[in-house]
Amino acid sequence: MTCPSIPETSSTPAAGTSAPAPEPAAGGESAVHPWTRYVAIGDSFTEGIGDPDPQSPGGHRGWADRVAEELARSRDGFAYANLAIRGRLLNKIIEEQLEPALELHPDLITICAGGNDVIRPGGDPDKLAEKMDAAVARLTDSGATVVLFTGPDLGATPVIGSVRGRVAVYNENLRTVAARHDAVIADMWALRQLSNREMWASDRLHFSPLGHHTIAAMVLETLAVPHTLEPLEPKPMVAKNWRTARTEDLTWAREHLMPWVMRRVRHQSSGDGIAAKRPDAGPMFGGPGMPPGSAG
Repeated sequence: MTCPSIPETSSTPAAGTSAPAPEPAAGGESAVHPWTRYVAIGDSFTEGIGDPDPQSPGGHRGWADRVAEELARSRDGFAYANLAIRGRLLNKIIEEQLEPALELHPDLITICAGGNDVIRPGGDPDKLAEKMDAAVARLTDSGATVVLFTGPDLGATPVIGSVRGRVAVYNENLRTVAARHDAVIADMWALRQLSNREMWASDRLHFSPLGHHTIAAMVLETLAVPHTLEPLEPKPMVAKNWRTARTEDLTWAREHLMPWVMRRVRHQSSGDGIAAKRPDAGPMFGGPGMPPGSAG
């Protein structure tokens, strides 16, 4: 599940949600957020697929890494773990990642789950929300700030755009779950820039580096955390004739769509045999006084 201009959204969480206000820094310097240990759980979206980076664990960076990099800038000893694995359905995320995440004693948890379920035939957004409700209750009971994600508007997306209605229902259910458990909503549905083609990777199923960058900025703004992620203006698309566009569509169908369909038929997952890229909470790049890209 790429960065033009960041949308004009409020720097406070959505109605019915809460996040601790940033602490004033000593000497009147920039505000310091309250979190010291961040754990991300989910599927390919949180793993960072679509945002390749050979220097990142697992070979992918993604929005969660980018958020952690920014959070580490103003917190000594900040730690980050990412337990997400591509292709995971909601049940597997809950079974495999929930307790390991809590065992790391985070004070900030992000969970984006259920997207792979919703886009499958028969995906029931109401039943999925019931499972998410129990999972979020378990996470918030730990005392951590919990961030949930709405799904993006898939209306213009090939193939999976047909499930737009189910995604919208699931999103509304997630807002109810967040309100019930005082969780924070990171609203990708409202992030209209994600409809731009530049925001999506070549497989049209995952976000590009520009999309991950844009989402990271949105998450930080939702948490009211000052950051250094500058909005990027995407270059205009080069005009293509119908023959070029048709050739690209056929190539995409052969290289990405058909393998995805066959995995669904065979009940396989792209994450089979894949381990979490950051299973332990450890130092992150860009801690206090460290230049971007230096090891923490």
